[in-house]
Amino acid sequence: MLGVVVTETLYRTHPDLPEGKLAKLRAAVVNARALAEVGQAIGLGQHIKLGRGEEATGGREKASIVSDTVEAVIGAVHLSGGIEVSTVLVHRLFDPLIEAASDLGAGLDWKTSLQELAAERALGVPEYVITDEGPDHMKTFTAKVRVGDQLYGNGVGRSKKEAEQAAAETAYGEIQASASSSA
Repeated sequence: MLGVVVTETLYRTHPDLPEGKLAKLRAAVVNARALAEVGQAIGLGQHIKLGRGEEATGGREKASIVSDTVEAVIGAVHLSGGIEVSTVLVHRLFDPLIEAASDLGAGLDWKTSLQELAAERALGVPEYVITDEGPDHMKTFTAKVRVGDQLYGNGVGRSKKEAEQAAAETAYGEIQASASSSA
């Protein structure tokens, strides 16, 4: 349901955008991180019934649990209220994200944007260097990205993917800044 409403909204608000750009916009809105942000913004974690283990390890704040719960709530609303009611809910929860994604440009997916920038400048394929620390249930990942023979960026996150995106964002900015300062 979420994917259908977001896709239709993006197509109707940006009919002139190429399919690839629309797909990036959709991916920026319909993903686990965005779902978790929406769930956390509305305080959904406080209403989740958890087992003792998840409760003890901070399950109410875990992005994966919150994002799955947002999907479940949308599904339940759809089953009980139909397409009209679930569409209203999706718009209420996700329209701000859709609008923000439309304004992000390169920031829709920093890893893809960095890869495109590196290819454009013939710097080679970005490679991510990941380290982690902490116990298995509370790991923190740190990422740097090697582009050519240079190490860029510094990203920290609760998952490897999150850390890589953060590293790609800072690397993108560093490469852009070095190009403009040498111009």
